[in-house]
Amino acid sequence: MGGSTQPGDVVRRLVRAGERRGLDVASLLRRSGIPADALGRLGGGCVSHTQLSELTQELWILTGDELFGIGPPLPLGSFRLMMRSLIHAPDLGAALRRLAEAGEVLGAPRLRVAERPPLVVVEIDPRRLDDPDHLAAELLATVIHRMLGWVTGRRIALRELTLPWPAPAYAADYEGVFGRHPVFDADRLTLAFDHALLSAPLIRDEQQLADYLADQPNVWFATRDYGSSTADRVRKILERGLRGHWPAPGDIAAQLAMSTQHLRRLLRAEHTSIGQIKEDLLRDAAIASLRRGDETVEELARRLGFSEASAFRRAFRRWTGRPPGAYR
Repeated sequence: MGGSTQPGDVVRRLVRAGERRGLDVASLLRRSGIPADALGRLGGGCVSHTQLSELTQELWILTGDELFGIGPPLPLGSFRLMMRSLIHAPDLGAALRRLAEAGEVLGAPRLRVAERPPLVVVEIDPRRLDDPDHLAAELLATVIHRMLGWVTGRRIALRELTLPWPAPAYAADYEGVFGRHPVFDADRLTLAFDHALLSAPLIRDEQQLADYLADQPNVWFATRDYGSSTADRVRKILERGLRGHWPAPGDIAAQLAMSTQHLRRLLRAEHTSIGQIKEDLLRDAAIASLRRGDETVEELARRLGFSEASAFRRAFRRWTGRPPGAYR
């Protein structure tokens, strides 16, 4: 659930959750703007954050449940109530306690917080979930991890991550989601981080919370560590290029107060590059525009900086394996 597009397994598991509840999956995909053949294509690179978010929202609406009917009902709006219960907590430790209390009242899977200096361990109990694909359990772990980073405005680096199921075929994706490779076949589902972070103050206000809630579930899928990685910082600078001027590598490095060579080394360590980040931004902007249908291919190509529509069409097929018309 990290990066600019989603692994195909996330979409496939969401679809299977819908199938198990008798939903019209073909209609579900169509309303979410996801090509039916995307499920059969390895990597799922043709599925954008926007599409994944819309698929999630469709499942929420059709099941009336923020866990898609996978376990005891978690009514729509539960996450909002939990966030409002903790937003004014003085620090991360108090916020976790409030989150656990609110979840218990709402009937969410039990959350336990154990202080074991130098670590604090957050345990999620998935035993009441009818979750053969581990979709809801994984989503809960992801949301909790990213929410903790959001309320403190800092990265919550995991020191331990244990999952009580065997390593799946997509096991390598977990490192992109959590910043750490998990231990599979564990006794419990746990996330552990530095104990000192419990005293980290919460920095968000009511307006920021309203904006955050208005953008769910996209914020869960689109953001990993709230700007602390080099790739995220580069992405924020490059996003301005979508409005008309792409900064050069030297300009990006200068804004980050480092040499171009050092910037490239840091990005290589994160398995990406300036060019790859730019391509990801272009691809997602193109998919979003084609789905809205408010620009012709020629207008879109020109806005994204392509010399001609044919060059854009070639690039789009390289990014997604499909022509632009498939996303109309």
